[in-house]
Amino acid sequence: MNDMNDWCFACGPRNPIGLKLTFREENDVYLTNFTAGPEHQGYDGIMHGGLISTLLDEIMARYLYAQCLTAVTAKLEVRFRQPTPIREKLTISGWITSKRGKMVELAAKITLPDGTVTAEGKAIVAIKGDE
Repeated sequence: MNDMNDWCFACGPRNPIGLKLTFREENDVYLTNFTAGPEHQGYDGIMHGGLISTLLDEIMARYLYAQCLTAVTAKLEVRFRQPTPIREKLTISGWITSKRGKMVELAAKITLPDGTVTAEGKAIVAIKGDE
C-alpha cells in the first residue's frame, strides 16, 4: 500500500477519522468486520446509510485491489433491507459474480451476528490500465 492509500477513509491506517478496516479472504469471499459507534449513526441507534454504502463499496472494489489490480467503481447499487444498528459487530462480505473484459461485477452484504442481512450491494468495477 502506498502512502496515499494510507489515508483511505475506509482502510487507511493513517486516517485519524477513518474506519481502519482490515480484510481477509476465505473461499473466494472477501471479508471485514466493523462495529459502528454513535459517531457513525444517522438516526438514533442506526448506522448512517452513506457509511453502509461505503462499507459495501469498499469490500467490493478492494477485493480487486487485493488481487493487485487497480480498479474503480463504475456503478454501485445498494439495497437497504432493514436498519443497521450501531454497537453490533457487522460482517461485510464481497465476492465476484462475473467478469467481462475490464469490467467486473461483484456483490456484497452486511450481516449481523445472528445472520440477519441488513444491506446488500452490487457493483460494476472497472479495471484500469493494462492489467
